[in-house]
Amino acid sequence: MSRFKAGPLNNICDIKGIKVGHVTIDTENNKTGVTAIIPHEGNLFKEKLVCSSHVINGFGKSTGLIQIDELGQLETPIVLTNTLSVGDCYRGLLEYMLEDNEDIGDTTGTVNPVICECNDGYLNDIRSFAVKKEMVREAIENAKGDFEQGDIGAGKGMSCYGLKGGIGSSSRIIEVGNKSYNIGALVLTNFGRIEDLTIAGKKIACEKEGELEEDKGSIIVIIATDCPMSSRQLKRIAKRSSIGIHRTGSFTGNGSGEIAIAFSTANRIKHYEEEKIVNISMMNENHINDFFEATGDIVEEAIVNSLKYAKGVLGYKSHKRVSLEEYLRENNVSL
Repeated sequence: MSRFKAGPLNNICDIKGIKVGHVTIDTENNKTGVTAIIPHEGNLFKEKLVCSSHVINGFGKSTGLIQIDELGQLETPIVLTNTLSVGDCYRGLLEYMLEDNEDIGDTTGTVNPVICECNDGYLNDIRSFAVKKEMVREAIENAKGDFEQGDIGAGKGMSCYGLKGGIGSSSRIIEVGNKSYNIGALVLTNFGRIEDLTIAGKKIACEKEGELEEDKGSIIVIIATDCPMSSRQLKRIAKRSSIGIHRTGSFTGNGSGEIAIAFSTANRIKHYEEEKIVNISMMNENHINDFFEATGDIVEEAIVNSLKYAKGVLGYKSHKRVSLEEYLRENNVSL
């Protein structure tokens, strides 16, 4: 049990200004979609946020990570989708950013769209390219604070520990001196095998489920905080996401892609900054341990929530994933 209190929503939107939106495709052959994380309500290109990323295992096709780590800045919403729809979502996010910023690629430089993915090909006919670029704008326009979790948006076709996975989120409140800060996580879960699933320290599979499958798949972890941090500190936070992943049972298999992005809403980096020297606040690193500990807590709980809120799905080629609730009931397992 976490020693930190959850935020009022217990999701990433407990950080003021963040919103999350979904577009879900749910047909006989297509179980997929788009999820968009909006980091703040202003013009993100003109007011960038301090950001970093960490690749735990690089079996992934995300875009934008190179520039994030070089400049330490986030300048677009973060879009999640399936592996073969990265290109369409990239174009959709690019068009959205160009429409709001006539200067991009004309009187100023280009922009760095951030698209992250997991492979939902087991439940979704991924080769059919069901996700269209227009869905990115729709997801952004749908964004709100109290968003749905589970098999929704980009999570519709995802599998987690052999069960139905998807979108999950969680948050914690951290006291630093006489101030309170929030840290939240949103995950897209598509990894692990049922034999390894661990919830609150308890193995869920009571007996061997047959020959062990390879641990493969992916998880995208988005972490946000309203505490002022440098990009280096945020990278250290992103690294701790692996704690929460491993608590749920994964050992990060060869064919699994684990990508973490962490950003802070506390500082705004102006695109058209006129001052040659800019002051940016950051926390005293001697007090960062609570954020490290809380990161493990929120990522672990977000993964469990992605299972908790997901419903069973019958998808492409009649492939099926049962929900965590169904699995526990059918196997007479209690948490």
